[in-house]
Amino acid sequence: MNSVSTQVHLRSRPTGWPTERNFSLETVSLQPPRAGEVRVRNEYISVDPYMRGRMNDVKSYIPPFALNEVMTGGAVGRVVESSDDALSPGDAVLHFQGWRDVAQGPAEQFTRLSPESPDIPLSAYLGVLGLTGLTAYVGLLTIAEFTEGDTVFVSGAAGAVGSIVGQIAKIKGAGLVVGSAGSADKVRRLTDSYGFDAGFNYHDGPVRDQLADAAPDGIDVYFDNVGGEHLEAAISRLRDGGRAALCGAISTYNSTERTPGPSNMANLVTRGLMLKGFTVGNYTEHQPEFTREMSGWLAAGRINWDTTVVEGIENAVEAFLGMMHGKNTGKMLVRTGAAD
Repeated sequence: MNSVSTQVHLRSRPTGWPTERNFSLETVSLQPPRAGEVRVRNEYISVDPYMRGRMNDVKSYIPPFALNEVMTGGAVGRVVESSDDALSPGDAVLHFQGWRDVAQGPAEQFTRLSPESPDIPLSAYLGVLGLTGLTAYVGLLTIAEFTEGDTVFVSGAAGAVGSIVGQIAKIKGAGLVVGSAGSADKVRRLTDSYGFDAGFNYHDGPVRDQLADAAPDGIDVYFDNVGGEHLEAAISRLRDGGRAALCGAISTYNSTERTPGPSNMANLVTRGLMLKGFTVGNYTEHQPEFTREMSGWLAAGRINWDTTVVEGIENAVEAFLGMMHGKNTGKMLVRTGAAD
């Protein structure tokens, strides 16, 4: 059995945009699993925007990464050695020891997966059936209080979360769904594959103007993955009683100076708007309902989902940086082991 784990460590804290120099690739020898432990060969690891915040030494909803230690994140793999009766070699598991090709630890840190359909790959549990899908589900339905007939605007709509938000909105009876993306190809993907009614490339002109053209009668719900200009534009277009779910602000994550807030916050008062931020870890009680509904939608072919896969743990940093620069369509993953 493989007794070596190749891992990505945080070498220094980035200032502005991270670079390869902020990370190091390390090889760590593993001792045989002790009683109650398992060893897992990861097949896929997830790289996500929130990880950029964990590279800063600041207090947040999740502790920062420690310097000169392996980073963590979502991963799926298979048990190769077990010293615990709860898990056996060959079991597929979901866990949080990403950024490495081999993980080891107490069995209770690994959740055994029992896919309901052989057509659903393990990688789906890091995306459409995992926290990514749950984030979209909770943000739209619980945080933004979506109701049938709403006009919905999603920023970063070709990304892992945004692409699912738009599709759930259509399934639930949205009147109009509009998305923004960063290239003409991604905009076409919104309408051709994800079922959005309209989309626009935010590089083509002011977001406020393009949103007004796409949703001339205003919007009821905004799902924010980007912040900045997108948030200001959405506030300008929200109808009376409009709601916004603030999921992320990737446009500001690498800023080295204080980012000014929207200039039109007075609309919150005059139009009775609601802007609410959230992190999905505070809403895990919705997991059973989400899993039931999403599994049914997938089985019925009502949800399309994409992954952008980078091969090899040695290229995990490249995948992360690519994701931060918008080079992915759908979920960005690193394949660290055998395919599904």
